[in-house]
Amino acid sequence: MRTVRLTTTQAIVKYLMAQKIIIGDEPKPIFPGMFAIFGHGNVTCLGTALEEVKEDFPTWRGQNEQGMALAATAYAKASKRRQIMVATSSVGPGATNMVTAAAVAMANRMPLLLLAGDTFQSRIPDPVLQQVEQFGDPSTTVNDSFRPVVRYWDRITHPAQVVHSLPHALHTMLDPGDCGPAFIGLPQDIAADAYDYPVRCFDETIHEIRRPRPDRSELARATALLSQAEKPLIISGGGVHWSEAEAALADFVDAHNVPVVETVAGRTCLPQSHRLHAGTIGVTGCTSANALAAQADVVVAVGTRLGDFATGSWTVFANEAVKIIGINTARFDATKHLAVPLVADAREALTELSAALGNYRSAESWSATCASEAAQYHAYIDKLAAPDVPSSPVESQTLPTYAQVVGVVDRAADERTYALTAAGGFPGELVNGWRSNTVHSFDAEYGYSCMGYEISGGWGAKMALPDRDVVVFVGDGSYMMMNSDLYSSVLSGHKLIVIVCDNGGFAVINRLQTNQGGVPFNNLIADSKIAEEVRVDFAAHAAAMGAESETVSTVAELTEAFERARAADRSYVIALQTSAYDWTEGGAWWEVGVPEVSNRQAIRDARAELDEGKAAQRVGW
Repeated sequence: MRTVRLTTTQAIVKYLMAQKIIIGDEPKPIFPGMFAIFGHGNVTCLGTALEEVKEDFPTWRGQNEQGMALAATAYAKASKRRQIMVATSSVGPGATNMVTAAAVAMANRMPLLLLAGDTFQSRIPDPVLQQVEQFGDPSTTVNDSFRPVVRYWDRITHPAQVVHSLPHALHTMLDPGDCGPAFIGLPQDIAADAYDYPVRCFDETIHEIRRPRPDRSELARATALLSQAEKPLIISGGGVHWSEAEAALADFVDAHNVPVVETVAGRTCLPQSHRLHAGTIGVTGCTSANALAAQADVVVAVGTRLGDFATGSWTVFANEAVKIIGINTARFDATKHLAVPLVADAREALTELSAALGNYRSAESWSATCASEAAQYHAYIDKLAAPDVPSSPVESQTLPTYAQVVGVVDRAADERTYALTAAGGFPGELVNGWRSNTVHSFDAEYGYSCMGYEISGGWGAKMALPDRDVVVFVGDGSYMMMNSDLYSSVLSGHKLIVIVCDNGGFAVINRLQTNQGGVPFNNLIADSKIAEEVRVDFAAHAAAMGAESETVSTVAELTEAFERARAADRSYVIALQTSAYDWTEGGAWWEVGVPEVSNRQAIRDARAELDEGKAAQRVGW
């Protein structure tokens, strides 16, 4: 048997480079490169291994470990889970910085490979720099904190384990039903050790994403149920994108006259102008989608985990006789709330279900209801997003709204535009106001609702989609949490267009606080414990990191600035003050904790509304 003597880290890098996947008609690297911040846990061994192959396997230097891993997560989204970026950190705080990003990937069902330095397996040097000691369990390190937020976790304790661990990690990340992040800890002494690896371990291997087809009995039950539906409705989730099932979805709805609503992750599965597109469902959704959900008698949930924002905390399905068909590669998601499961790949399931339905079509009156409701929704958004809409009378001055900001880009967008945001107020504004006819043109990280994802995610998305214009929408609160990858985008030449809306703090949470009877407290800067209120000059800050930038005041100025940003050859930041009080209203109830006892009448009233809303929740029916 031919062998090659390599260190543990050389073997890891060599294995990663040998893994390929067919994209289009040609093999591409599953692992296109690595994000790295080096420290004493990974610089001497993994850093050396990466330097040796830097021309063929690029290493990108990040500014913060969490940001790197967030960029890698956005890369996976943009590549529809076909390619996976790796992020590596040193031992200690570098590793724990990545835990939040691992949770983002876990919640969003995204592949992400994390390699972190660890303490010494021998324990002779213990306690090493940055080691947190567990007195009763010396085998525990901070890397164990990744266990709850990854699908696969391992610590390499012998060089030979690379041959066992890496394939398991890879196949977990490629499994459509179990997809999520993988973590591998690298003790410093083991990372340096050499071993005679079989050469065949590093043969080029071409992988395919598994496409499980429906079980015959499950398909028969789903067909029988849907064929009797008078008001069927499809909920299109992110799994439609990851399965590349957008065309199959369009064919299905055309053939059977079934309206479609989208989740946040499923946004832009279907062109917005499609006659059966009813908008986004749920709390941040629109009245048209929620109106159809309230009437539907059979709901086909395709590739969605049915989170509370999509289901209005399970109140949007008002028809007590409604049945849910769960199409998902993950059994866990397919069976939620007593759904009739169809555990299968979205594309294969839609294709086979369509064939089984034959000539079935819902009544034209149902599609007419969809068209009528959607027209009202578009009219509402058109009015909110119009450039000349006056601001709220609550504002002491005329300020643009989030809806108007989104409207500027929506009107200017073309097939190359890719909108990206996360957390805060922008997801609700964009899922309603981003009315794109380009499939796969949107990423709102709302699975984990992670503030700070925006700019780092934009960097990763641009890497995956170099020919697209990646437009990042970010509020001042998220910008202040994590902005350093703006500098990364300048250094690496991955141009972003970043729109920073300054509404004076965490305005959308202030909205939640006051809507539930509370008083404004500690969310807007003006309502916090401060010595004086100071506005950040976001354009100057961006310029200090090498980006082009400007500050605008009006919607007209933003429109002109956006064209300058598109023409620029490097990352471009546009900053403007926006209203803290004007929001696009959704159409669904949402359960949050409201105090049962309070001295404030407004809170007692909010609690009464909560109790009333809970009466409409779907609980096992």
